[in-house]
Amino acid sequence: MSILALHDVTYRYPRAQEPALRNVSLELDEGEFVVVAGASGSGKSTLLRAAAGLVPHFHGGEIAGSVVVDGMDTREHGPGHLAASVGSLFQDPESQVVMGTVRAEVAFPLENRGWPAAATARGVEEVALALGIGALLERPTSELSGGELQRVALAASLAGRPRMVLLDEPTSQLDPVAGDELVWLLRRLNEEWGTTVVLADHRLERCLGAADRVLAMRGGEIACDGPPRTFLEWAASEEPALQTPGARLFARAGLRPPPSGVKEARATLRAHGLLGDERADLDAPPDNRGLRGERGDERADAVPSLDTSAHRVPSPTARRRRREKGAALRFDRVWKEWRGGGVALRAASFTVAPGERVALMGRNGAGKSTLLRCAAGLDKPTRGRVHAVGRIALLLQHPGDYLIAERVGDEAPAAALEAAGLEALRERHPADLSGGERQRLALTIVLGEGEAPAAVCLDEPTRGLDRALKGELAALLRRLAAQGSAVLVATHDPEFAASFAQRVVLMGDGLPVADGPTAEVLSGGW
Repeated sequence: MSILALHDVTYRYPRAQEPALRNVSLELDEGEFVVVAGASGSGKSTLLRAAAGLVPHFHGGEIAGSVVVDGMDTREHGPGHLAASVGSLFQDPESQVVMGTVRAEVAFPLENRGWPAAATARGVEEVALALGIGALLERPTSELSGGELQRVALAASLAGRPRMVLLDEPTSQLDPVAGDELVWLLRRLNEEWGTTVVLADHRLERCLGAADRVLAMRGGEIACDGPPRTFLEWAASEEPALQTPGARLFARAGLRPPPSGVKEARATLRAHGLLGDERADLDAPPDNRGLRGERGDERADAVPSLDTSAHRVPSPTARRRRREKGAALRFDRVWKEWRGGGVALRAASFTVAPGERVALMGRNGAGKSTLLRCAAGLDKPTRGRVHAVGRIALLLQHPGDYLIAERVGDEAPAAALEAAGLEALRERHPADLSGGERQRLALTIVLGEGEAPAAVCLDEPTRGLDRALKGELAALLRRLAAQGSAVLVATHDPEFAASFAQRVVLMGDGLPVADGPTAEVLSGGW
């Protein structure tokens, strides 16, 4: 039975020059796991908005054709009616959360549907256990990290066990482990409950292994519709930017078929005799170069065995002293304790030199966002100090908070919009932009005009960006560093960190637990 059917749908946002969807027709059967792929602005988010009834009931604009969800035509049924059958999680979960505590937020949609108190309580407990947010249930939603907020919004959308779940970049603010766990949880819901899952994501390597079907969007149209392997073969010839890193690597090595997941990749490597003895690697001791103690003192100064006549590797102590001489941004034993008793930062100490590019990494709730807010003065440390030599440009996880005008053209000067590739969107309302477009616009506003800031701090800036735009962002960060700005970026994206960062500071439980060159910190672990 069809759970979602679109018939010749064309949709144009208010004041937009071009349609966001063009003559789209498709049917999804109950129980399918569908991944929606495509570059930023290709129509992925609009397709999900149409399936949720938000297009056109919330966003306005002009629509032709029909969208039928679980037997309900969206021309006659709005998002409120569809919510009984459809759970939605969009790119900005902070705008979906309306209650003061996590428990109240997850219970809210169940109470709206008239569930009795006992059933509501059970629904909250079950989804909290499934998503691993049991410890968050009594927390205020205002104190959650971006990744925690994302999981809470997802819990609220799943608590009523909808027949279909629409997810737009659901792993964009999750650390790699939590992101993988979320995808496999969705697969479990799909297999055990028969829930139809429609997931739009740029991190295709994370979700293709769970997918039955892939829809590739291009220019508002469906350019490819087939199983993951068919999609990867199409992407290799028609849209190389959509290839996963594994598929690109296999293509360059002349190996076929392109793998949609780790299991397929291992099977192909084994068939070609290219899978080495992994047990020998697992038995080797872990590499602890760059590890630091709680107060910033090194636990080990070990460096690799190298021919020092060709290349001398400075010790971690030497690298730290060199940075501290002319620090653009310095954290000196910074603590951040919340009134309720929680601790976000614990004596965090490190420096960023002018022109240095640093990736700030770590699991959700490790203190990355709080550290950046302290750097810009939005939060005050309860102990310790933050030293900066000039203006700090800060872009937080919620780009929509920076957009206040009715037109994109009123948010930033024309020259800045052109440089960001947003000139064609001048007449659009900022709320109608894709997540990647909003991110680029907010970054343009934050950087401003005139003299470069002393430090540029970005919190999850790749949210909603495709690989091409991530490459452009990495190039921009390198240019800012070349102008003398220190660059500090909190990210869960190792591929992006490797593309721009000279150094990685790994956070754990509120303090740096590793600090060293990117290749050292990002390699050698599980």
